[in-house]
Amino acid sequence: MTYMQTFMKRHFKHFNAAVCVDAAEGWINHLNQGGKMLITLAGAMSTAELGISLAELIRKDKVHAISCTGANLEEDIFNLVAHHHYERVPHYRSLTVQDELDLLKKGMNRVTDTCIPEDTAIRRIENEMLELWQAADQSKQRFFPYEYMYQLLDGGLVDRFCEIDPKDSWLLAAKEKNLPIVTPGWEDSTLGNIFVSHVISGDISDYSIMKSGPEQMGFLVDWYKETTKNSTIGFFQVGGGIAGDFPICVVPLIRQDLLEKVPLWGYFCQISDSTTSFGSYSGAVPNEKITWGKLDGQTPSFIIESDASIVAPLIFSYVLES
Repeated sequence: MTYMQTFMKRHFKHFNAAVCVDAAEGWINHLNQGGKMLITLAGAMSTAELGISLAELIRKDKVHAISCTGANLEEDIFNLVAHHHYERVPHYRSLTVQDELDLLKKGMNRVTDTCIPEDTAIRRIENEMLELWQAADQSKQRFFPYEYMYQLLDGGLVDRFCEIDPKDSWLLAAKEKNLPIVTPGWEDSTLGNIFVSHVISGDISDYSIMKSGPEQMGFLVDWYKETTKNSTIGFFQVGGGIAGDFPICVVPLIRQDLLEKVPLWGYFCQISDSTTSFGSYSGAVPNEKITWGKLDGQTPSFIIESDASIVAPLIFSYVLES
């Protein structure tokens, strides 16, 4: 066994800690049986720099598709091009209203203890993205949000502005592997808002150059059907919300609405701190998904009630060392 596996098996023996080991071993077993893995990213995992562990996992072919919020899609790029301009606020719990207003005046958008710089991150990317959107508009082409981001990376952005080790960007690793990425609710993101503003202002003729949510679901249906011809697909959910709720529905869509035969998800794990007792789907135990035709009674299933920014890198490193 490698160092991380030895450490976790030695110390993580009970409760949530034990499930971390079980989930990692289940992931490894799933891959060893020829399975594929889809990862979902909620919250602000990119600003938490999850790419440090996730990028190598992608490069080693242990992740095969991603579903993430628009924020996670863009914030990996923000960190890539403006990392040195970020500001950490370790005392964020004691900030006053005036402290928050001062951060606003400085153009520092706060995510818990980390501030994303408006000018060097968001507005820098806006100019680059607008050129891509306008080029698509002029040529009457349409793309998914992640395809525009891949185009952005192909355009030399890394060479001009990179402020981290490129190996720590999960989106760059995904582009190199040409991974499919769905971003449900993409418009609920900074670049999504900016895109809408440019359509309203007339810089882009209309919204049609951005492929829609239903089109993303159709894209996921095609990918799932093609991939499961030769293997089952696992589902590793980091956090809750739409990033996970959207893609997991592809199975009942195919089986119950299209009336076509495909395997159920072959593995399931969720890291979440959502409480299960208030009707929260994000905190629902895996067995509930059986009733919706998503998981089988024999599907290896795990739920880890903890902080994903702590737990995910541990599991990723464990799997990476297999």
